[in-house]
Amino acid sequence: MKAVIVFSGGMDSVCMAAHLKKRYDLYGITFAYGQKAGRELEAARYFSKALKFREHRVVDIGFMKSLYEKTNALTCGNKPIPSKFDYSIVVPIRNAVFLTIASAWAFSKGAGLVAYGAHKDDRQYPDCRPRFSRMLEGAINEGESDGIRSGMRRKVAIWSPYAANLSKSSLLKIGHGLLGDEIFRTWSCYSQSRMQCGRCESCNNRRRAFAEAGMADRTRYRFP
Repeated sequence: MKAVIVFSGGMDSVCMAAHLKKRYDLYGITFAYGQKAGRELEAARYFSKALKFREHRVVDIGFMKSLYEKTNALTCGNKPIPSKFDYSIVVPIRNAVFLTIASAWAFSKGAGLVAYGAHKDDRQYPDCRPRFSRMLEGAINEGESDGIRSGMRRKVAIWSPYAANLSKSSLLKIGHGLLGDEIFRTWSCYSQSRMQCGRCESCNNRRRAFAEAGMADRTRYRFP
């Protein structure tokens, strides 16, 4: 069976991919949308090879940065990145954009699953909640309903660890069990630095996940 996964190179998407690899042939799609954290693209390329993806695409949708204007801290150079959750780090319908493009590829590949790394600790993000993915799944399949009925297209299911009630720390334990210390090569930081900062909201979530999993965090942070 084939699965198309939205693959950032972060801890969540890498652990999810390792988990799904037991049952699926993986096709990874990574988006360059104008994010400050360019290092995540390097991590995605590395893990796509480490996990032996059947195919990996890096898709440039950098034009989205100009559409987001100055509203978002992850793409606007002048907006500071917060150390805890703030709505300025919610990129408008980012997952809808990613999952729609991933689904288009899935229809072409005959893949029955499209997956992204949202987990139940992401509940503050509207486009990470299972209700959102269920509604999007219905809309996407409706958009290809005639092709699905004719047998030309295969219906897709959108899945996330959140739908399986998995937390970030639970997902981390699964990923570490399969990848070992390679997990420390994942990239979580929102900043542009060459080393994960250790202060942004995403780095703090990473630290918390290791603590909740009862694991030593050997990530190199700029600010320990």
